[in-house]
Order: sequence, then C-alpha cells, then structure tokens
Amino acid sequence: MERKLEPERFKLCVIDDIKSVVEMVSRKPPWQEYGIEVAGTALDGEAGLQIIRETRPDIVLTDIRMPRMDGLQMTRAILEVLPDCKIIILSAYSEFSYAQEAIRLGALDFVKKPFSLEEIVNAVLKARELCREERQETARLAVMEARIRESLPILRQEYLTFLLHHQTTETDARSRWAYLDIPLDQHDFFVFVAEIDHFAEKLGGQPVQEVELLRFSLHNILEETISAWTRGIIIREATDRYVCIMNGSDPETAALITEACCTNVSRFSRHTISIGVGLGTAAIQGLGTAYRQALSALGYHFYTGGNGVFHYSNIENKPLSLHSYSAAAEQELLFALRSGNSAKSLQVLEQLFAELLDSGLWPEPRYVESVGYELSSRICRVLLEQFPYGQVEPLELRISALKNQMHPSLQDIRDLLSWLCREACALVTEARSLESTRIIRQAVEYIHSHLDTGLSLEQMAKQINLSQGYFSNLFKKVQGISFQQYVMHEKMEKAKAMLISGRQVQEIAQDLGYEHRRYFSEVFKKYTSMTPSEFKLHYIGKE
Repeated sequence: MERKLEPERFKLCVIDDIKSVVEMVSRKPPWQEYGIEVAGTALDGEAGLQIIRETRPDIVLTDIRMPRMDGLQMTRAILEVLPDCKIIILSAYSEFSYAQEAIRLGALDFVKKPFSLEEIVNAVLKARELCREERQETARLAVMEARIRESLPILRQEYLTFLLHHQTTETDARSRWAYLDIPLDQHDFFVFVAEIDHFAEKLGGQPVQEVELLRFSLHNILEETISAWTRGIIIREATDRYVCIMNGSDPETAALITEACCTNVSRFSRHTISIGVGLGTAAIQGLGTAYRQALSALGYHFYTGGNGVFHYSNIENKPLSLHSYSAAAEQELLFALRSGNSAKSLQVLEQLFAELLDSGLWPEPRYVESVGYELSSRICRVLLEQFPYGQVEPLELRISALKNQMHPSLQDIRDLLSWLCREACALVTEARSLESTRIIRQAVEYIHSHLDTGLSLEQMAKQINLSQGYFSNLFKKVQGISFQQYVMHEKMEKAKAMLISGRQVQEIAQDLGYEHRRYFSEVFKKYTSMTPSEFKLHYIGKE
C-alpha cells in the first residue's frame, strides 16, 4: 500500500488584551479543517512573546495596543526570532497609523476593528497560503542543494578541467574554488598526466565492466599514493588517461610522488603507466600552462616505451637543433630496396635512425613519428614503380594500422620500417625469381628444339639477350646445374630414347649435332658408362 502523505499543519497564536476576543478568534472558526492548529493564546504582549518563543508559530494574530508590550514592539521582537512568521495586526480606525508602521516593520496584514470572524479567517488563510508557498520553495531549494552536494565531485572535476584548458581571472577562480569546496589549497600546484601503457592492445577486446574496473582500480592507487604525501585531485580525462592536480612547490617531492605512482600501479596491478610532469605553478591561472607542459613531457615516452616518469624540466631549455638524416642515406636505402637486398636495407635503416637521433638531444616525438611515416610512404612509392597496387596494399594497410594506434612508440615506428624493408625485398626477390624462371624456361624450350645444333653458351646468351656470365649464373641458379651439363643431359637422354626405338647410332649422332659417330660414342660412354651398342644390347637384347 502507498503511504498517505500527512496533511500540512500550520500553527497560529492569538494575542489580545480582551479575553472575549481571544476566545472567539481561537475557538469559533473550524481551524482544524483548514489545517491550522491554535498553538497558544495570551492577553498581553510579554506573555504573548513568551508563548511565541516556545511554540514558534507560523501565523500570529495580535492587537496593536496591549499592556506591557504593544503590537509594534511585539512585531519587532517576533521577526527577530521568527523572520518568516506571518503577523496579522488587529487595529481600530484611530490606530491606523500604528498599523501602517507595523506593516512597514514587516507585518503581513491588518484587520480593522470591529471585525467579523469571516474577515479574520480570510486573513489567516491568506497567511497560510503564503506559508505553504514558502515551505514549498524551501523544500525545492533543499532538494536542489542536496543535488548540488551530490554533484559536487563531478562539478569540481568539470571546473578543474575547464581551468586546464581556459584562462580565468583570479577573483572568479577563487570564488568558484570556494563555492565548489575544492579540497586543495589555492596556491602552489603541480600537474601531471598519467597514461595506461599499451591500453588498446591489452584491453581493446575486454568487456566494458573489466575496463571500468581497471580504471577505477588505477584511480584509487593514484589517489592513495598522492594522499600519503599531499592533497590531490584525480581527473579521468580519457579512457586511458588521468590528470592529477596536487599541491606542492618542491620539484624533488613531486618527482618522488610520481615515481611512487608508477611503482604502485606496477606493483598492485598487471599494468604500467607513463607519467608526464609539468613545472610547478604558484597560482590557479598557471594550471593550464602546467597541464600543457605535462602533455609535452608525456609525449617523450615515445622513446622510452612507458612505465616511467618524464619531466618537462628535462626538455624545457632544449636548444633548437635540426634533426635529420642525409639524403644520400635515404637514396641508399631505396636503392637497396629496389635491388631486393634485405640485409643492406636494414643496415641503412639503422644508419638513418642513428643520424636522426644522434645529436645528444631527443627531437620532438611527433617529428620523428612523421619522419617514420614519410619514409614508409616512400618505400611504398618505390614498390609501386615495379608492382601493381594490389601487391603493395597490404604494406599500406599495416602503415594505416599503426597510424590509428594510440600513442605508438619509437620502437613501433622502427619495427614498422624494418618489416616494410623485409617485405619489400621479399617482393622484389620473388618477382626477380619469377622473371628468372621465365627466362630460363624460355632457354630450356630453345634447347629442346635445337638439340640438333652445337648449342654453345655464347649462342644461348645472345638468343636470350643476356651476357654470358649473367646467363650462366642465372641458369645454374634456376636449374641447379650448369648450361653445358644440362645440354649434355638432354642430348644423352634423347639418344637413349632413340637407341631404344631402334635408330642407328650414325643417324642419332647426326640428329644430335655430332659430326662424327666416334665422338658421339665417346661422349655417350662417358655419360652412361656404356657404348651405344652396349646400351642397346643391355636394354633391348640386341645390337
């Protein structure tokens, strides 16, 4: 069953120096039906004020002229104790100026004597409605205040996030800081940004509940670690990133706190974090600058791979220097790729990175990342000179995958380029192998159709349009034996078949390009360890 709401009740006090008036006003109207309770009555001002203090009524009916304390004095006294009390003055016409003064002091209304009960009831009900409206407004404000209190943690985080990205005046900042009751001193801050290492790779396929549990756990570890040293607030800036604003002015202490955060996350979870720390700032207005410094410092984990702290002070005064590599080294890399020399291309790639990074100072991470992607694109362009897009597309997809990865490291870039070099050289080598096979297949077909000729290496190379040396090496690489050995093998195998078919030795020698039967027989015996006649006798039983 639903619980019925209790009807609203309002308290009324009646004060007049005429007893019959008090009794009539307090007893005759059906006050209970109107939700009004007569809390007390009195015949003079002092007694009336005492009852009012004890019962704390919502509405007071009082005469303007009474012994010991008149209505004006009582009005002042009541409103000091109960500023929301509704006071209705009972006044004769000759006392109208007093009633006006009472209204000016804060009384709600007055009823002129002589009066009817209906006039009294109407005045009291009017006062009751005002009391009800004020109660409702008070309740509404109480609900709003409760909601604001519940929302304070979110409102604080939203305002602090605003301060990290926008400028504000000191006056406004201090005012909002106090209103939101932010639990930090309003001076001396450090800002650091913490990022979960390899978040996408480790948690990309995990259920939302698991990811949220991890984020909550790391949030608590950071909060507890900082609270052991100073005051701090953790803001969840992104799925894999936290921002911390903490009080402090000593850089060494800030370094110890952030190192402890890294250590504790690694110790109490299966994950690690990277932290970038900005310079200290004395004022609230400096939080945005400190935050941007922390982000810059965080970017340098591109070189370390994570699980550590990097301070903006390490790069703050870094002189501007040109980080690059020689055009000759790049051309050498591309030449190695065109020639399919994997070992050489990897060696030159290492040389490129040595030139890029060997200045004693790490260049801006985004610059190195862009150089890596530009070099990747050039590798693909070199391949497109020789291959259709379909064969190069898998390499471009690998590049796009890394570009879409959150916060790739220097090692990721180097691994990508090394893989591209190996794949590019494999494509070139495979294509060259296929071309070599095609050329040698063409040579073999020519050999088979010209076994009746001398078939010299010089003649064959000229036919294929290659140098003798290159053709000789290529033939042996593809066929596994030298050109001369292959020609001899094919002629002798054909001679065997012709002998078995009954052909004469003289005839076979001529068909295979031998001018003299004797020379053919010598070659045949050297190849088979039998003379043609012995071979024929051995296989078909007759010469």
